[in-house]
Amino acid sequence: QVQLVESGGGLVQPGGSLRLSCAASGISFSIYTVAWFRQAPGKQRDLVARINSVGITNYADSVKGRFTISRDSAKNTVYLQMNSLKPEDTAVYYCNAVRGMPTYWGQGTQVTVSS
Repeated sequence: QVQLVESGGGLVQPGGSLRLSCAASGISFSIYTVAWFRQAPGKQRDLVARINSVGITNYADSVKGRFTISRDSAKNTVYLQMNSLKPEDTAVYYCNAVRGMPTYWGQGTQVTVSS
């Protein structure tokens, strides 16, 4: 059974940092494209960052230079380091893994940026 478990969300002040983790069981992240999406209330779920099996990364324009996605294959975990957080980064963040079909999603972790 495949499970993706996100952690690391919370409440942070503007300008602060958080590191999200997505730990997988049942699949090996090293052969998957793993992405972070986010969904704010009343909005669609949008791609934030993605890392493929060879380590190539992509970012949404809104987070370039502030967020960094990385993978620790030994721990089968993908991270999202988020710096210089803004109130508009507030959302539920989801981990996604894809390699053909099916795709897998985590349950999400809430990130709230507020003073």
